[in-house]
Amino acid sequence: MTGHIARIRRYPIKSLGGEDMTAASLRAAHRLPGDRVWAMLTEAGERHAGDGPQPERWLPKSCFLRGVASATLQAVSGGWGEGVPEGSIRLSHPELPDLSFDPETEGARLLDWVAPLWPADKPAATRLVRGPTGWTDVNQPWVSILSLSSLRDLETRLGQPLGIERWRANLWVDGWEAYAEQDMIGQILTIGDVELRVTEAIGRCAATSANTETGRLDCDMPAALTEQFGHHQFGIYAEVVTGGEIALNDEIRP
Repeated sequence: MTGHIARIRRYPIKSLGGEDMTAASLRAAHRLPGDRVWAMLTEAGERHAGDGPQPERWLPKSCFLRGVASATLQAVSGGWGEGVPEGSIRLSHPELPDLSFDPETEGARLLDWVAPLWPADKPAATRLVRGPTGWTDVNQPWVSILSLSSLRDLETRLGQPLGIERWRANLWVDGWEAYAEQDMIGQILTIGDVELRVTEAIGRCAATSANTETGRLDCDMPAALTEQFGHHQFGIYAEVVTGGEIALNDEIRP
């Protein structure tokens, strides 16, 4: 069964925005380049971050601002992209003016911009941090892979459009049978000379319940998945075993 890469996406800041890529260079035992480089640490997360200017180890998602605690964060879009000064990130939200800032030197501007989107009863954001590894939800250096066929089937089952943004995947594959990826755990996927070992299914949290255009909840996604399949998993993680270049429309084979 052959599929092809339909989308490649990275998320420069954990829980905020995201952008498409036409190609990427994968390295063995590394995440997708540019993915979750930055994250907004909270007051509660500071006690785990150490005394240095930047954390020296991977930190769990509970240390950061994230969509599960504020659905409206899911409506933020943007990234490095074209037309943005080198090194700067441009973000948009339907309820806020656009923001363009340099994460290396202007993290405080991002925190001020995000503040209206974060509940007052939650630990406040303290600083934008860059760690020794990407701030993905798992500490292993994996990439996430989802199937457009599975998404189309799920949209039909739930009777509503869901889109790709709420899932925050790195690679979207088209051409596989719906949910075929669930049976690929332990298998090697090949993209030309690149090899990816499928490690586990992705369990979904309530952040996926938010409509990414409005930032409002439009379902209970974990409950909906459980009702349909008996579990709340959607998509797979994979480890890069053999690195190399990948691009849109490349074939991907289990």
